[in-house]
Amino acid sequence: MSPACRTAVLRVVATGPSSTIQDLGRPGWFSIGVGVSGAADRGSLKLANRLVGNPEDAAGIETLLGGLELVALAPVLLAVTGADAPITVDGVAQARASVLAVRSGQRLRIGMAAAGLRVYVGVRGGIAIDPVLGSRSRDTLAGLGPEPLSAGMELGAHESGSYPWPNVEVAPVAPVDSGVVTARVVPGPRDDWFTDPHALFAGAWQVTDRADRVGVRLARVGDDPPLTRINDKELPTEGVPLGAIQVQPSGEPVVFLADHPITGGYPVIATVVTEDVDLLAQARPGQQLRFRPAG
Repeated sequence: MSPACRTAVLRVVATGPSSTIQDLGRPGWFSIGVGVSGAADRGSLKLANRLVGNPEDAAGIETLLGGLELVALAPVLLAVTGADAPITVDGVAQARASVLAVRSGQRLRIGMAAAGLRVYVGVRGGIAIDPVLGSRSRDTLAGLGPEPLSAGMELGAHESGSYPWPNVEVAPVAPVDSGVVTARVVPGPRDDWFTDPHALFAGAWQVTDRADRVGVRLARVGDDPPLTRINDKELPTEGVPLGAIQVQPSGEPVVFLADHPITGGYPVIATVVTEDVDLLAQARPGQQLRFRPAG
C-alpha cells in the first residue's frame, strides 16, 4: 500500500475455509493470457461498497461460507453482504447488508452461512494493497494478486474523504435462494455440436462438490436426457467468456466463474447471462439448477 495508506484498520483473526481480497477484476489483458477474475458474486461486492460509500469497484473481502473474524485497529465502517451468514460485532447480532460502525478493538465475526456460498465485506475507503495489472483481486487460477488472507494479517484502507458518506443504514435484500436456481442463457456458439442442444433446458442439474472460483461442474438429476455430442472431432482452442457452459466429454457441463481460463478446447453449448452468473457463484453443492433461454 502507498505511504499515505499504511495505517492498518483491520487485523485478521480467522479466515474460515478461504478468504481473498477481490474487486471487480482486471479487464483488458486477454491478449497476454490474463483473465478478468474479480468477485465471484459481483452484485454482492458492489452492494457492500455502496453501503459504506465506496466506488463499486473498491477492493473488499470475499470469504467462502463464513468463519471470518476481524478485529478493528481503528474506527471503521463495514458492510457484510452475500450469503446468509450470522454476523456479530462483539457478540451482538447484526443485520446482513447493513452499515456497521465498528470501534477500535471491536471484533466482527461471520458465522457459517445457512444459505449461499460466498460472503462479502466492504470496508470504507476500500482495502489498500498494491494492484497487479490494475486490480487488487486474487486470481486463484493464475496465482495473480494479493495472497489469500491469513491469521495475523493487517489490512489498511484508502483515505475516503472525497467519497460520499453513506446515507442508508440497511439495504433491502432478498433472502438467499436455497432452492432450485434458474439461470438464463444465450445458446451457442457450439450448440450445433450436440444431438439435442435443448436437452440443456430439460429437467434439472445438480451442483457437484467440484465447484470453486474457476467454475461449477454440474450433474444430471434423474433420468433427463444427457448432453451428447454429434461427433468426437477435436475442437480448436477458442476464447471462452464468463458464464460459458463448456461440456466435458462425459456430457457434464461446467459453468465458468470469475477465475476461469480464457480459452478452452471443449464445445460451449451456451453462456449464462452476466446478471445471472452471481446466482451460480452462490449455489452450493447439492443445490439444483435449471437453465432457460434468455429473452
